[in-house]
This record gives sequence, C-alpha cells and structure tokens, in this order.
Amino acid sequence: MRNVIETLWRKGTAHIDVPLLIAVCLLLVTGMVTLYSASNQSFDRMETKLFNIGVAFAVMWVVANTPMSQVIRLAMPAYLAALALLVAVALVGDVRNGARRWLDLGVLSLQPSELMKIALPLALAWYFDRYESTLRLRNFVIAAALFVLPVLLILRQPDLGTALLIASSGCFVLFLAGLPWKIIFALGAAGVAALPLAWSVMHDYQRTRVMILLDPSQDPLGAGYHTIQSTIAVGSGGWFGKGWLQGTQTHLDFLPERTTDFIFAVYSEEFGLLGNAMLLLMFLLVIARGLVITLDAPTVFTRLVAGSVTLTFATYAFVNMGMVSGILPVVGVPLPLISYGGTALVSAFFGFGLLMSISTNRKLIKS
Repeated sequence: MRNVIETLWRKGTAHIDVPLLIAVCLLLVTGMVTLYSASNQSFDRMETKLFNIGVAFAVMWVVANTPMSQVIRLAMPAYLAALALLVAVALVGDVRNGARRWLDLGVLSLQPSELMKIALPLALAWYFDRYESTLRLRNFVIAAALFVLPVLLILRQPDLGTALLIASSGCFVLFLAGLPWKIIFALGAAGVAALPLAWSVMHDYQRTRVMILLDPSQDPLGAGYHTIQSTIAVGSGGWFGKGWLQGTQTHLDFLPERTTDFIFAVYSEEFGLLGNAMLLLMFLLVIARGLVITLDAPTVFTRLVAGSVTLTFATYAFVNMGMVSGILPVVGVPLPLISYGGTALVSAFFGFGLLMSISTNRKLIKS
C-alpha cells in the first residue's frame, strides 16, 4: 500500500516545479492574511478564497500535466473561440454599470476578455513557432493584427485597462520573437504622436481618470476619492506598519474596494515599507523563476509562452501597485494572488501550469 501511495505521489508531482510552487504559495499565504484583515475578519470571504485556491490548483495541475505538444494544437482554436465570444459580447452581451463585458450563459456569467488573456499569447506563440524558419517583417504585421482585433473589441465594451494589458501581452510576444529595435522605437514614437488623437476618442470617465492622476484633489469626494484614500493608507504605514488588523483606513471604512483592487493599500498600511519590500521580493521570486524557465525553454513556442506569461504577471503586479500608490490611473486591475476574486486567480494559475509544463516537459512534438 505504501509503495502504491509513493508511486501515485511521484506521478502526481512529477510535473510540479517546486521553486515556482513555493514562491506562489508564499504570495497566497500573504494574500490570505491580508484578506482576513481587509474583509473585517469575514470567514465567508476566507472560505470562498480557499475554494477558489482549490480550483486554481486543480487547473494548474491539469495544465502542468498536459504536454506542450497538445497545448500548441489547441492554441489557435482557443484564440478563435475567445474571439467569437468577444464578438458575441458586442452583439448580445449584458450591460452592467454602463459597460457591455459579460455573456449570460444561464448557469454562469462569462467575461470573454479573461479568456483572451490566456488565448492570445498562445496563438501568437503558435504563429511564430510555425514560421520560425521563414520569419519576415510581414509575419510581425500579421501577428500584430491578431492582437489588435481583440483589443479593439475590448475597447468597444469599454474596458481600457483590460485592453491595454492584453495588448501588452501581445507586445511581449512580438518583442521576444525578435521584433527589430528600430521598429520598436518607431512604434513608440508613433504612439506618443497619437496621444492627442487617443485623448479625443477616450470616454469621459477615462479622461477623468487621467486628470485625477495629475491632481486627485480636484474631486476629493468623487473620482479622486480612491486615489486619495489609498495613498493615505500606503503612506500612513511608515517603516514598519500599524500592525495586522490595526489599519485605520481599512477598519474605519475609508478605503474603497479594499478586498480587491486596493488590497495592496491594506497591506501597506498594516505592514509598512518593510512589509512592502518583502512582498516585492515574493513577486520577484515568481518572476525570476518564470524567466529562468523562459531561458531554458527548448522551442520557440515554449519560450514565447513562458516569457509572455511571466512578463504579463509582472505587468499586472506593477500596474496594481502603481495604481494604488497614485503613480498610475485607476484601471481596476487586481493584485495577482493577493486580491479577492476567482477568475483572475484561476487565470494566473493556468499560466503557472503552462510554466510548469514547459519546465518539466522538455520535448515538444511540433504539429
């Protein structure tokens, strides 16, 4: 019986990357501790978070045990399915808070943009892997079109934050695939030149967010409230913080969205600058392990997937911390592994599963 258990254990953990798992678990524990305080010690929130973690681990295990030779065959079908769902949202999606972002499927409500976060990097990596030996500038143009189309559909919802983050994941793949630096600089210059045009087509609430970033005090009880209260919480933590469960901004209900988008402000107030340094170190451990897996990846497809997953994870963490600290506009991006919420957690663990599959499955059968 013991031998059977040991055999099952070895098979079940054969495709688990231990350094990555340890770094992820450190962030999850930190997230649970912070959520307990942010939710005013709500056991219901804790139970839901634990359930979501269980589902996320199951997804990660399945993906980690899926050979990349199978993943590459599913890349383009997954992209096309996610794109079709985005079109369906544009046609018959539910409108909530002035945005059309969800599909009501009866038993559940689906946000297809979350699926595109996973599908787009896989599709782009598949494309560059297919044309590896004959890569030309036109291939980069076609690849850019693959991510511009879903980005435009998401902008139409409107959801500027998600659109920019999905666009960034596509840009990461283009960069890792070898897009020439002169084109990168040219595109950057064109983007800067197009800012006046972008401003003219932005929605009023999006312009307000940019103006509030420059001066939150112009609307302290309205659009600037989130930024003002979060920066107060971050600053009041000082060097060592006020202590766990002792954050006044949190427990006197000044801090909005404290279990989701602004949970970093809760953590900063209670654990201070030293705690922030430790949290950054945990994120850096995950990112560093992801980059090591990227460097060791055996094929173009696996290298591009691993690099995109890692850099996208880093971008989400940076954007959330920058938003809470008042150096970026409020865009509604959760802090990976720390914020409350199931969809973002499962998406992150799907990415970790891909990294683990790449790390432990060195051979890829090209399709």
